[in-house]
Amino acid sequence: MTPGLAQRPSPGDAQPAEQRDSDPTPGGPPGAAARPAGAGGAADSALGLRFDDPVLEVRSLSLWYGRSQALTDIALTIRRRKITAFIGPSGCGKSTLLRCFNRLNDLIDGVRVEGEIHFEGRSVHAHDVDVNALRKRIGMVFQKSNPFPKSIYDNVAYGPRIQGIRQRRRLDEIVEQALRGAALWGEVADRLEHSALGLSGGQQQRLCIARALAVEPEVILLDEPCSALDPIATARIEALMLELKERYTLVIVTHNMQQASRISDYTALLYLGSLVEYQETERLFINPASKQTEDYITGRFG
Repeated sequence: MTPGLAQRPSPGDAQPAEQRDSDPTPGGPPGAAARPAGAGGAADSALGLRFDDPVLEVRSLSLWYGRSQALTDIALTIRRRKITAFIGPSGCGKSTLLRCFNRLNDLIDGVRVEGEIHFEGRSVHAHDVDVNALRKRIGMVFQKSNPFPKSIYDNVAYGPRIQGIRQRRRLDEIVEQALRGAALWGEVADRLEHSALGLSGGQQQRLCIARALAVEPEVILLDEPCSALDPIATARIEALMLELKERYTLVIVTHNMQQASRISDYTALLYLGSLVEYQETERLFINPASKQTEDYITGRFG
């Protein structure tokens, strides 16, 4: 097992609700403050993480695909240089919420959005926002690795070239730095001109991460990046994410609760388009504030 990946609690270790009645209000990590519990008591406190200087802030966000509502009144903040995981059953809105951050949902016909998302204090839906610049600053790594049918070098250099960088020496520096950042340089340094399609699945996913790093993002979104990988490749990606959070903010969608418990600092549970609970990861898995969260992480539904 990769060092540093086994220190999180098991998702099956949640305390029964009767053991939590004396402490319904979650304890926040440094920099976080819980919202006062309202009439809903523990149910309200389950949504209580609020950070003083968030990199992303979601305010009363709802989204529809045509007449079908996919997200309902989502409100949360994302802390910078941490890993935040979105968990929940299939179809609960995790990937939809993730795509809202850099407006990838704009590419889908019939999408309607209400509410606000602020990135570094500014609405991503402001009329003068350059969407391409936004997607440079908030990069995306998809569930299925999608290297271009080009060389390894050209895959990583693609973004910088789009931005107008043409000097070979500068591109060489960017490619090497990005591949080192994705823990791939040592495996491909002597075959940069080979097709990226010849890499293994885990290598292709790390190449896609390198491609995202090459344009110097501030936030990296990862939509189930390990779902198609074997355990060894998954461990490498997880170790890489733990390294990357020293420089970037990471938000990950995962169906793997063990993965969320191993690598994330904060975890949000979504169900049927609504946010059920958002807590420090250890707190959510060991002492959830919501009975619905407890039922999900112990396998009673989902």
